[in-house]
Amino acid sequence: MKLLPRLTGVNRTAAKLACVALLMVSLSFAAVPFYDWFCRTTGFGGTTGLAETGSDVILDRTIKVRFDASVERGMPWEFTPVEREMTLRIGETGLAFYEAYNPTDRVVAGTASYNVAPDAAGAYFDKIACFCFEMQVLQPGERVQMPVTFYVDPEIVTGRDSRYVKEITLSYTFHETELPDEQAALAPGAEAPVN
Repeated sequence: MKLLPRLTGVNRTAAKLACVALLMVSLSFAAVPFYDWFCRTTGFGGTTGLAETGSDVILDRTIKVRFDASVERGMPWEFTPVEREMTLRIGETGLAFYEAYNPTDRVVAGTASYNVAPDAAGAYFDKIACFCFEMQVLQPGERVQMPVTFYVDPEIVTGRDSRYVKEITLSYTFHETELPDEQAALAPGAEAPVN
């Protein structure tokens, strides 16, 4: 008879531990979108903002934007900015190009990660359109120029940590990614399906 109340207590403890474990797993999945939202909202870690259109306000003050490009170790592409820097009026829409080249004899897909330095400028650097929003696929020997359209939000001049920023560096790193099945099937040299 004494075992029955003890088993019930064990079951309650097990149920509570299972609930805690479920809560922790749920929070871990929620952490990624929450962190992404937090970074985009605050510019934490140099994360840029996204905008539908350019700024309505253009200031007389200028800012220099530098462009940086790299590839992850093992990524076979050559990747460089077409223009190393440009000077814009704050609020003015800028258009920059990056060039990617696939020197291999195979189709290579890549995805770009990006950030802005200094970190204080991240919340004020807004991208309108960018090649980094989608996977890029280059055929063997293919060379492409990829645009990024952006502006620096005029609020940068009033930010506590950002008002003294005179230069911003926009950096991209390309990482090799797997081709989607339908594109891999269309790649030169891909074997036809056997029926």
